[in-house]
Amino acid sequence: MTQTTDRESATKARLSQSSVLTEAIALADREGLEAVTIRRLAQDLGVTPMALYWHFRNKSLLLEALGGEVIAEVDLTVNPADPWHARFRTLISALVDTLRRHPWAVSLFTARVCESPSYLVALETVLEILDDAGFSPAEAAAISRHAISSAMGMVSGEPGVTGPLAPEDAEESQRRAKLFYESLPSKRYPRVIAAAGPLTSCDDRDSYYAFGLDLLVAGVEAMAARRP
Repeated sequence: MTQTTDRESATKARLSQSSVLTEAIALADREGLEAVTIRRLAQDLGVTPMALYWHFRNKSLLLEALGGEVIAEVDLTVNPADPWHARFRTLISALVDTLRRHPWAVSLFTARVCESPSYLVALETVLEILDDAGFSPAEAAAISRHAISSAMGMVSGEPGVTGPLAPEDAEESQRRAKLFYESLPSKRYPRVIAAAGPLTSCDDRDSYYAFGLDLLVAGVEAMAARRP
């Protein structure tokens, strides 16, 4: 009993907000966001739940901090010599890359997360690039909102993604979705049937994301070109 208590005390002494968030991200990556609870984290870290409440008073605060921690992973490095549209693409691509590593984080983009220091730094960087492109503050704000939503949509809407299912269950889910499209009335939905494969699976994930980024950046470039 004494040895167990000593180990727990030593672990508790090493606990910090950063170490708890690191463990929470690893847990969410393995098992999905629903697995992240105070009790489960305490179990994995070898401490009592009360030890975690010193750092996060409740699960909501933990999840808010988790969202900010994920945003902090986004690489905001851009080449200042690049044209604005290249820098814009680099930043949105970095956001997409981060969300691809942690797709569960899409659901954490709440108002409170958008007040986190890491989010504000990223937002300021995007707005600065759009200011360089000649957009007004209102236009830049709208573009940044849509760009962030598009990045999240690319990740959450990736064809064939079925959440935290076992591989065999995911394959079965994709097979059923494809079969559903292919079984539609051919005279009414010929194009849906022809696109059944691409609509339900993603053979080349990198190409899927590159296409989405091309589409987004091309739209913003077209808006900039129409400015007087």
